[in-house]
Amino acid sequence: MEKLKILYISQEITPFLDETEISTMARTLPQKMHEAGNEIRVFMPRYGCINERRHQLHEVIRLSGMNLVINDEDHPLIIKVASIPQARMQVYFIDNEEFFRRKAVLTDDKGKHFDDNDERSLFFCKGALETVKKLGWKPDVVHCHGWMTAMVPMLIKKMFNEDPHFENAKLVYSVYKEAFPKSLDKKLVEKLAYDQIDGADVELLKNPTANAVHGIALQYADAVVKGSPSLAKDTDALIASSDLPVLDYQGAEGYEKAYAEFYQQVFSEESALV
Repeated sequence: MEKLKILYISQEITPFLDETEISTMARTLPQKMHEAGNEIRVFMPRYGCINERRHQLHEVIRLSGMNLVINDEDHPLIIKVASIPQARMQVYFIDNEEFFRRKAVLTDDKGKHFDDNDERSLFFCKGALETVKKLGWKPDVVHCHGWMTAMVPMLIKKMFNEDPHFENAKLVYSVYKEAFPKSLDKKLVEKLAYDQIDGADVELLKNPTANAVHGIALQYADAVVKGSPSLAKDTDALIASSDLPVLDYQGAEGYEKAYAEFYQQVFSEESALV
């Protein structure tokens, strides 16, 4: 099989956060693909609850220092990195004081999702892609895990569509049962306009429910993975109507061959940018 450059972007990864379906898969899958001879890069947000001393995070000065515009405001981008020694794997962290200093992941101590999770997601997705550009690295496959990464395919095809780092990348989105209630900020489309993204291209986000967020990922992705053994009925229906190659749920072990073959299948298909 052809060796690939695979970019993993995940909303959470263990051991930096507790074990979940997303964090566990985003931890073990890159390791297995790396051990199979593929070249990988891995990104996640640097939530304030991550113990930097314990996990030996340190800032990468040469990658930090950029400002990202979110909702017409500049926000400094800080890049940190840590290693998972037993996996021989580095993880890059997207950090910003306003979005990620709070000692929580996506919800407050009462379980309420943060009102700015839409902007946190947008900052994370843009930050990961900008950092890949600074690394001078050109992925063959970009694999996104969790709804916090759902805007990556759209950003690549609408904002970074002329960037040579992503011109031939195939975009894979893993859908998990974990989601959020109600919706994100309904001004999300207006915020995306500051990135010159036409409202007609993100019409699904006018009512940014969890299924709409999954929908915008599938609208621009090249393939989809069912990351949970069961999904909501409307999410299953969304996947069935997408006409994308689908990798069904593979279980917690022995899945590496199926993923490797799926990546090869998707990568070998003729590229067609939206």
